[in-house]
Amino acid sequence: MSGQLAVSGVFETIGELMDAAAAQIGPQEAMIDGDRRLTFGEWVRAADGVARRFAELGVGRGDVVALHLGNGIEYAVAYAAAARLGAITTGINQRLGPREVASILERADPTLYVTDAREPVHGLPNGVAALTVDAIGEASSGPPIADRPRVEASDPVCIIWTSGTTGAPKGAWFDHRNLAAAVASSGVMTMAGDRRLGGIPFAHAGYMAKLWEHFAMGVCLVLSPTPWSAETMLATIVGEAITVAAAVPTQWAKLVQLPEIDAVDFSSLRIGLSATAPASPELIEQVGALIGCPLVVRYAMTESPSITGTEPDDPPDVQSRTVGRPQQGMEVRVIDESGAPVASGLIGRVQVRGGCVMRGYWRDPERTAEVLGPEGWLTSSDLGSFDDDGNLVLSGRADDMYIRGGFNVYPLEVENVLAEHPGVRQVAVVGLPTPVIGEIGVALVVAEPGGAAPALAELRSWVGDRLADYKRPDELLVVDELPLTAMLKVDKRAARALVLRSRS
Repeated sequence: MSGQLAVSGVFETIGELMDAAAAQIGPQEAMIDGDRRLTFGEWVRAADGVARRFAELGVGRGDVVALHLGNGIEYAVAYAAAARLGAITTGINQRLGPREVASILERADPTLYVTDAREPVHGLPNGVAALTVDAIGEASSGPPIADRPRVEASDPVCIIWTSGTTGAPKGAWFDHRNLAAAVASSGVMTMAGDRRLGGIPFAHAGYMAKLWEHFAMGVCLVLSPTPWSAETMLATIVGEAITVAAAVPTQWAKLVQLPEIDAVDFSSLRIGLSATAPASPELIEQVGALIGCPLVVRYAMTESPSITGTEPDDPPDVQSRTVGRPQQGMEVRVIDESGAPVASGLIGRVQVRGGCVMRGYWRDPERTAEVLGPEGWLTSSDLGSFDDDGNLVLSGRADDMYIRGGFNVYPLEVENVLAEHPGVRQVAVVGLPTPVIGEIGVALVVAEPGGAAPALAELRSWVGDRLADYKRPDELLVVDELPLTAMLKVDKRAARALVLRSRS
């Protein structure tokens, strides 16, 4: 871990840590949301007011609070309030479609649903209390809760959702010890008092699993202005004295292309993160030369928000070709089909073990047992190998999942929705690499006999009305038939090759 903790002491739960943060670094800024600023003391005080309101609505230790909110102070306050009560927060990404939201609510079985929409989502289970985001603001300034329940370190704190290959969501749950482990594993990405520029959705593991780190390290999270532009990124970095910034490679590229870049003082910025996709060696060198900031890479997943990472002094080739070495407190190995570790240079399935690994899938012991072994090893769907220096090199996934702009997309889920379109007889979806957002989805479609295949725009709209917008196909290839294996299943490797041939 780089640097000392901002908050001293030994704590069993996030609630204990919050009390200490309010006492030790209360006046320090914790979040900047547009023109609104929140200190750590204000955060804890507001959380206690909201906790009282939650308790009045029947929320107690072990109950689930669902937050269907965008990034902002209200989300942070509501999350902290639930933790103060020993309740469990589950975030719902606002980009999800109605089917996905309904599935999450059914599986999470929340006691309370909080939304920034004018009306609660259609399909909210009977008996679930609902609050609007305005009510969070009102309760923040209300009287604080008098008595909080006793909370244990092994109690769940949050559930973070990801889709399964069948399309049914899986909720990775984490306890207080998981969140505490994130502090040690953060490495160079976090130092005490950092001012971090971030735009990741709060329902994502990159925020939900970092609550302990936020308080313990006294990090000020500065929300990225929207819509994004290189000019606003530059102004925020300079104006807010940002020390850590995360951006996709194309955003870093646009930043260094600004004509005024040579005259800007970037002395506050100590490190940058290349998010969703590795930066090219040329871009890494450009950022270092023009901004004076090293770019690093992190490898993580919903089930383990910390796994590996590169170091600032790694050469550009390592930063662009690998995802680095295991972070502190984490173990990584690559195994063959029999479960035996393979030698360096050989490709196998990536397994992870350590304090940041989830405790399991929420109320789903069968799927938990499929990926989490008795010795604590989490079996990922990723394929990779270690180079001679111990850096992990990812080679793809054992299943067909692809990552578009940092979000996991499972083709079968999209295929099932596309197959419902009246003009689609058969469909296959594959992911292909792209330099900007990591990967894109390509739909191979066989039209219904006697009709023309729907246009790409129509299929994108069809999917977007039912699923998250990032799951919409980016390209369309109309084919007479889908390539099949000997077992009469769609041959995804041949499908990818077909798409590539069509582009040439």
